[in-house]
Amino acid sequence: MRTSSNGSFDALISGTIVGIATALAAAACGKAERSGAVAPLNAVSHITWGDRAARQHDASLKYTGTGFVLNHAAAVLWASLYERWFGRAAESGDVARALTGGAVVAGLAYLTDYHLVPERLTPGYEKRLSGKSLAAIFGALALSLPLRGLFLGARR
Repeated sequence: MRTSSNGSFDALISGTIVGIATALAAAACGKAERSGAVAPLNAVSHITWGDRAARQHDASLKYTGTGFVLNHAAAVLWASLYERWFGRAAESGDVARALTGGAVVAGLAYLTDYHLVPERLTPGYEKRLSGKSLAAIFGALALSLPLRGLFLGARR
C-alpha cells in the first residue's frame, strides 16, 4: 500500500489522465449512439443541475463545464485509491498486476456509482448512453488508471 508523500500528486496526475480518457470515451460513445459528443458529459452535471442536464445537447459552461469538473473530481477520487493500492505495481512494471488493479478499481467504481449511491449521485452517463457504452467508459477507466505508473516505470 502506497504511503509516500507524492501519493496525492500521483493521484492528481493519474486522475487527470483518467478524467480525459473517460470524457473522450463518453464523447465517442455519445457520437456513435447519435446523442451527440457532449450530451453524455452534460448528463453528468445532473448532480448539480437536476435531470434537465441530461436533456442538453449543446456544449455550455453550465452543463458541459460542470460535467467535466465532476467527472474529473470522480476520476481523481478513483485514481487516489488505485495509486494507494496498485501504484507501485504499475511503477515497477508489473503490467498484469497494474491492469488487474485497474479492473478492480473500475469494478468498485461501477458498484459504488450504480448500486450504492442515490440516483441523484450516479455519473449520469446512463441517462444518455446504452449499457454497452457504459461498459466502454468503465473499460476506459480500468485501462487508464495504470498509465501514469506504467509510463513512469518505462522511463526508468
